[in-house]
This record gives sequence, structure tokens and C-alpha cells, in this order.
Amino acid sequence: MSRLIHSSIPRRMIIFIGIGIFLTFNFQNCGNKVDTRKTDLAYVKAELDKLAPVELKCDLSSLSSSDKQVLTRLIEAGHIIDHLFLLQVNPKNPEILSELQATVTESTQPFLDLFNIMFGPWNRLDHDKPFIGKKEKPLGAGFYPEDMTKEEFEQFVAAHPDQKKAFASEFTIIEREKGQLVAVPYHQKYAEYIDDLVNLMIDAAEITKDPTLKKYLNQRAADLQTDDYFQSDMDWMDLAGDLEIVIGPYEVYEDNLFNYKAAYEAFICVVDHAESEKLAKVSKYLNELEDNLPLAKEYRNYSRGKISPVKVVQEVFSAGDTKAGIQTTAFNLPNDERVRTAKGSKKVMMKNVAEAKYEKCWIPIVNEILAPEPLKNVSFNAYFTHVLMHEVSHGLGPGILKRPDGSETTVRNELKECYSVIEECKADVLGILNYLYLIDKGVFANDPKYTALSTYLGGMFRSIRFGINEAHGGGVAIQFNYFIEKGGFLTDANGKLTIDAAKLEKAIKELAADVLLIEAKGDYAGAQELIQKYSVATPLITETVKKLEHLPIDIRPIYPIAL
Repeated sequence: MSRLIHSSIPRRMIIFIGIGIFLTFNFQNCGNKVDTRKTDLAYVKAELDKLAPVELKCDLSSLSSSDKQVLTRLIEAGHIIDHLFLLQVNPKNPEILSELQATVTESTQPFLDLFNIMFGPWNRLDHDKPFIGKKEKPLGAGFYPEDMTKEEFEQFVAAHPDQKKAFASEFTIIEREKGQLVAVPYHQKYAEYIDDLVNLMIDAAEITKDPTLKKYLNQRAADLQTDDYFQSDMDWMDLAGDLEIVIGPYEVYEDNLFNYKAAYEAFICVVDHAESEKLAKVSKYLNELEDNLPLAKEYRNYSRGKISPVKVVQEVFSAGDTKAGIQTTAFNLPNDERVRTAKGSKKVMMKNVAEAKYEKCWIPIVNEILAPEPLKNVSFNAYFTHVLMHEVSHGLGPGILKRPDGSETTVRNELKECYSVIEECKADVLGILNYLYLIDKGVFANDPKYTALSTYLGGMFRSIRFGINEAHGGGVAIQFNYFIEKGGFLTDANGKLTIDAAKLEKAIKELAADVLLIEAKGDYAGAQELIQKYSVATPLITETVKKLEHLPIDIRPIYPIAL
């Protein structure tokens, strides 16, 4: 995947262009030692073959000239986001890249391509296996000192309670200064890059004729310099023009030590207003969906998500965390519980990405694994609707929790490194639960339940193939193994997967209840137990995944506008 930088990007950013892979030298400064035996070229090529190249087309003809100029500035900002995330994955990545620039040949080009896709020398499709050098990826990525243990962090916070908030903040890097752990805000740690990012966003704000986008970009530029994103997240909820833009640190998946630290990402999209209006009807049922949750009334949260815009967009460009490895089909932001309480969250679905995944990855998988009856009942509409309901369901259920002493905390903080897997499992299982409920309500009256359930099963192995160490894949493994145990999923005489619809509906409610209660109680031990029991590669999962080895796992987007 080429990532071309516009000439106005600062010179220090050029390090991200034209990286060469040289496999017979030592990375002495970064701990990635490559011996004189070549890294397995066949392995790297095979991993690249798992990602189907797709040109993500997007019709820009309806955009005004000012909007097109805004896109140019924001794509440049996206390249800075790429570099910031590269640093967050591993602060020594720029040094590695400098070494890698030594040469590019036909035999080393695949290593360059995979490095660019993975944002570093670790293969996200294969449990973060190193494909350049032998160094294992730290659980805390580049957010913490490599030699820091979880116990050291927790002991320090216990001994310095006044620093707990800064240490657990999504927007600080933990470093050592004179042997002492310190929390450094992002805007200080990455100041030179933030300055460039801010200037581009202010330029774009001056150009746009859309007052809601102007307000968001100016406020986000200010917030990037303080790491308090509350106001710009509030403003983002109000975007009403033809462009849908997200730039900043959001998801915590890269931090596998605590799930505390947010990674930089960007989505630059054009709104499909007609498709958005079709799906916006779901927003009217949010309180009703909360009422339908299999969760005691005292744990339900009717203030969370009371405003929930749904937008369908065409992705023009993405950057940073969201572009690393597996591509995002939809997202539900912001994550700030203060904003969710005040305004809810926005569900954004990238239809051109979903269509590409469905055609290149999803259909080939279900043709291999599904029994004849469920196979003939799957549909893109059911696939896309479950993606929508997954994102809606992120905004339902517990968010802010009360401790016994009356102080507030969040589900994320209480579940720690288990949070991402549990939350993705919750969103998936509530997604199908809510989909079935809205079918019964007549909201999706043309969608048969059997089609929804068959499509739900059909999509599972696309996620499981990402690896169960990854949040989405791990969350799906919980569902699959749970439903196999309950008899909702089963295999036919030919080893193909099928469903028992009645048992599956019952099991969906039971798993939803289990996961919601874990979140409602902030039950860290319960989360660990659920993951240890069900997020495992059983023989059936292993055998099924093996059948799919010849198929692409995901897409490899090519952005024509950035070429």
C-alpha cells in the first residue's frame, strides 16, 4: 500500500515514504536483530495474499470546490496521523525505518508492503508475530517503558494516588525520568507533529463553507493542544454537511497491557445522505432497546445514547490506528462517557468498505463453511444491518459505574485489558439481539429472522481469522464457542455449519445477560473467566480456519484521491 505525502508535509515526515527493507544487517539501536538468514519471504507473501487489494472508489462530483480543497488539507493531516500512530506502536519505528531505507529490491518489496500495512515489524494477522527481526511486541506497545511491568505500574499508582488520573488517562505516555515513572501528555510528547496537524486543520476550517465542520475543526485544533477533547467531541456530534471527519486519539486496542491509552486515527469521508436517512429510523428506538436488554433495571442506562445519529458514508481516506491491519467497516464514537451522557454517540458506517469486504472476503468464506440452508439465506443487507446494530449496541448498557464509596469509574477502567474483548463481544451479541427485536417490531419487516441469524453465523469466521488475540476476533470466539455449547450452532453431516434458530435465539439472550452483568458490575474476575473459558481456538475453530487459508482475510484499500 503506497502512502504518498503531499509536498507541503514537513520534511521530517518524508521518513514514511519509500521504505526499503534490507534483511542482512542488524537493527542495533532498536532491538530488532535480523541475522544473515533471510526472513521467510514465502511467509510474508502469503500474509500479503490474505489482504485483497481494492480501490475504494468514492464519487466526489457532488462536492463543492471548497469541500474538495478541505479534503486535500485533511488527507495531509491524515498522513501526520499515520506517523503519530507509527510512533505509538513503537517509538523506535522511525529508527527502524531509517535502517530499512537502505535498499528496496524485488525480493524485499513484500517486506516493505507488510511493514506499511502493519505499522511496524509485527504481523497483526498472526498474533503480532515479528516478520522483521525476532523481537516480540511489548503488550503496552509504545505507551509504556518496555521494561515496565503491570505490577510496577499498579504499585506506583497505589503509592502515588494523586497521580492515578494522569497515569490512567487515555492521553498520556508513561516514561521513565531518572528512574521514576512519569506521565507525559500527548500534546507535549508529540508537540512538533501536533503543531503541523493543528495548522492543517485551521487551514481547512478557513476554507470550508460548512459552519458545523468549521466549528469542529477549529475546536479540535485547540483540543489537540490540551488533550481535552470534550468540546470538539460534542461539536463532532453536530456535523451536518457533506463531509464526515474524525481526527484524534480514540480507541485503546493497541494498549494490550491495560487498555488505557488511546491511539491516533482519522476517518475522512463523504456523507451518503439518502442511505443515512434510511437507517436513521433506528435512533428512535434506543430507549426501547435499552428496556429490552436482559439486565436488571437498576443497571440500565437511559441517559446514555439518547441522541444517536446514524450516518452512512463513503470512505475517502483513513489513517493511523484504523488503517493498521484489518480495516474498519463502521465506528461508534465518541468514547468519552461525558459526551455519551450529554449527547449519545454517532454511528458511522462506511458503505464502500463494507461492500468491498462482503464481495472480496465475506462471500468466499460463507461459500466454504455454511450448510446449504443458511447459505442460501445470507444477504448483504443483513450483513450491513448487523454492522449497524453492532455500532448502536456500543452505546447501550452500562458506561459510568458507581463504586461502593460513591466515586465514579467506567467499565473500561474496571475491566482493564479485558475491556476491549468483552465490549466487542457485547456489541456483537447485542447487535443481533436488537436486530431480531426490530424485525419483530416491523422496523426491518422485510428481513426474515432466519436470514439475520444465518448471516450472523456466516460473518463470524471473517472476524475469528483476524486472530483471537485481537479484540474483535476474541469477542467472536466467545460467541461462537458459547453457541456451540448451547446447541445454537452445530455442524451437519458434511461438517458444514448451520443453526438451530430456536436454541440460538435463547443462547443469544443468555450470553447477552452474562456479558452485560460483567460490565454492570465492573467484574474484572468475571471478564477474565469468560475470556479464558470461551475465547479459545477449539478444534472446530482451528479446523474451520484451516479450510479458509486460501481465501483473503480482509481488504487492502487503495485510495485513488491520495495517489
